[in-house]
Amino acid sequence: MHVYKTRWFARFARHERITDESLLDAIARAQRGLIDADLGGGLIKQRVARKGQGRSGGYRMMIAYRVNDRAVFFYGFAKSDRENIDQDELLTMRQIAGELLAGDADRIAEAIRDNKIEEVPNAQEEA
Repeated sequence: MHVYKTRWFARFARHERITDESLLDAIARAQRGLIDADLGGGLIKQRVARKGQGRSGGYRMMIAYRVNDRAVFFYGFAKSDRENIDQDELLTMRQIAGELLAGDADRIAEAIRDNKIEEVPNAQEEA
């Protein structure tokens, strides 16, 4: 399972001090079938806790997700900043998720070279 984050999302995560470990935990929960919301078209929403707090008041992550293949974090927001996404945003995010999941290995490698996405390091896979 490869986990990536877009350039925009990487900046968001740095600014909010969301760790890669928190992102990997969200994907591990999804791999176990614990998906907070399956929004269709390869798009899922997972909750990620604020540091020192629980997930319910933390962050909402929009992820392009394909079981046992790849996950791409591309949008996030704090629950305190907004309640949810609207219907138009949902349609757009489904399209984005589809595009992120459609790329083959060459396209992913090119996106990494162009700094459009970066892989989230997974210490467990490296061991």
